Amino acid sequence: MSNNMFCDLNTGVCGPANEEENTGLIDFTPQTPKMTLYYVTDPICSHCWALEPVLNRFVHQYGQHFNFNVVMGGLLPSWHGFGDSANGIQKPSDVAGHWREVGEHSRMPIDGSVWLDNPLQSSFPPSRVFKVIQSRHPGKEQGFLRKAREHLFAFNENIAEDSAMIRIVDEIGLDGNAIVEEASSESAQDLLEEDFALASRLGVRGFPTIIIMNEENRGVKIVGAQPLDTYVKGLESVLKEKPVSAPVPALTEWFSGKEHLFAKEIEVMYDLQPDHTEAFIAEQLSNKPYHVQHVLGELYI
Repeated sequence: MSNNMFCDLNTGVCGPANEEENTGLIDFTPQTPKMTLYYVTDPICSHCWALEPVLNRFVHQYGQHFNFNVVMGGLLPSWHGFGDSANGIQKPSDVAGHWREVGEHSRMPIDGSVWLDNPLQSSFPPSRVFKVIQSRHPGKEQGFLRKAREHLFAFNENIAEDSAMIRIVDEIGLDGNAIVEEASSESAQDLLEEDFALASRLGVRGFPTIIIMNEENRGVKIVGAQPLDTYVKGLESVLKEKPVSAPVPALTEWFSGKEHLFAKEIEVMYDLQPDHTEAFIAEQLSNKPYHVQHVLGELYI
């Protein structure tokens, strides 16, 4: 045996003699560079709203592998010259039926009658608000985007109107008047144009598009609202190894009581059948205040 090997009765260690501490923290996290996930979207994209349940779970379970970057895509500049012949959309009233179909198929509630009663003229105003918040209050922009979509899709509110945007920004704890005023400036439009340019460089033509890219600018593009397994396999193909999956959060951790969670989101996060969802909520939140409500036949808390 070499002279530097011993079994110390005081420390209970058999090994090389050294002066290092016997206890301490050590990081076993793989020291591999994080990738970037670009999520190209728009506040009024119905299929992006349909993707929310899957995207929630994907980010919760696999977000440790990538930096999450939301990019505004500019779905509706205005109705002047706009046309989507593939979906039969030429004017605002044409959108209502399409949206209802997406909502019924995805079970993320979409009313759609806003396009008959008080149609949005452009998706740029809430997109600019998103960019201002992203630049001024990083980390808060996704809260705005989520609440804006709830107000629009489930609760039928024109989120391109100043009054609605001010109220939504206030809801996330920021100064709605100041941010919406700044969002009307040329500098805010410049921020939005930067996102449009990035989406163009990424070759994005429709929303939602998710691009997972490594540091060598190689990656995978996934277009449309797809099942969870599609995103996991895409991540694996870029990693070139099986991604590490984190546990999903307990409902008590995920639901603070200040947000809305829709039935489909809860079902996807916890692999529930629809007829088990309400009982699961009651069991998990037995010691936490919550309210069960319904919109368009779908439960939400």
